[in-house]
Amino acid sequence: MQMHHGFLFRPAAMPRNEPGVLLSVTPDDAGWEGTGFSVRRLAAGDAWAGNTGPDEVAIIVLGGRLTMDWGDGARAIGTREHVFAGFPFAVYLPPRTSFEVHAETLVELAEARAASRLALRPRVIAPADVECEVRGGGSMTRQISRIIKPEHEADALMINEVYTPGGNWSSYPPHKHDTRNPPHELAMDEFYYFRTNHPDGYALLRQYNSAGTEDDTVTVRDGDLVALRKGYHLVAAPPGYAVYYLAVLAGVTRSMAASTDPRYAHLTRNCGSPDPRVPLFGRG
Repeated sequence: MQMHHGFLFRPAAMPRNEPGVLLSVTPDDAGWEGTGFSVRRLAAGDAWAGNTGPDEVAIIVLGGRLTMDWGDGARAIGTREHVFAGFPFAVYLPPRTSFEVHAETLVELAEARAASRLALRPRVIAPADVECEVRGGGSMTRQISRIIKPEHEADALMINEVYTPGGNWSSYPPHKHDTRNPPHELAMDEFYYFRTNHPDGYALLRQYNSAGTEDDTVTVRDGDLVALRKGYHLVAAPPGYAVYYLAVLAGVTRSMAASTDPRYAHLTRNCGSPDPRVPLFGRG
């Protein structure tokens, strides 16, 4: 794994269908105390056993079919082939939970974890449980698939999948959540994990502060992860390539309250009608 600009993490260089850990970022790697993220690939017939330790863990099936058991019987999980093929299956596990995964097909899994002291119930989050929201208008239209919302049962983790059609902007107008100023803004850790609908696809991500002392724009490609530590951020998808990112947030308060860059806040009032390409898929 390579790190670029201190906040962009690139996956391991592996053949497309080879099993293994594609990406693993610890809280220390990311620069905060308790939130980590990893992605692994399993070949059909492979097994993976783990334990959540002191963390709550969300496992999101990026693609493939599997069975998963955390002590009360195996459950069949996963229906989509890849992230652009429909709504996800996910599993929420509390701290000190052992689990085992058996892959029925080639499987890719994202694992998000955050330090937790709550002994909540483990559960499956099925595609029917995922709320779909079309946000913005015009070239700022994107699709939000809400997997773990603030009002859901969890300690710190909140998770969305975000789809941005080619030529559109996402997380726009730019926003931030690095300062505790309730109810307007709450500080939280945040990862964006990117996939594209074509090997040549990419996105541009900008992260900056209002003082102008920090301002970075990077190219993110399929499989890249960004740790959004401070400042405003936004994503742009180039024409011709749809961009997906898994947004993982963790904070001490169950809220996604954020501050919009006041220079661009007016754009939300004049963005036009929603892009008819969104949502990218339905529930049929």
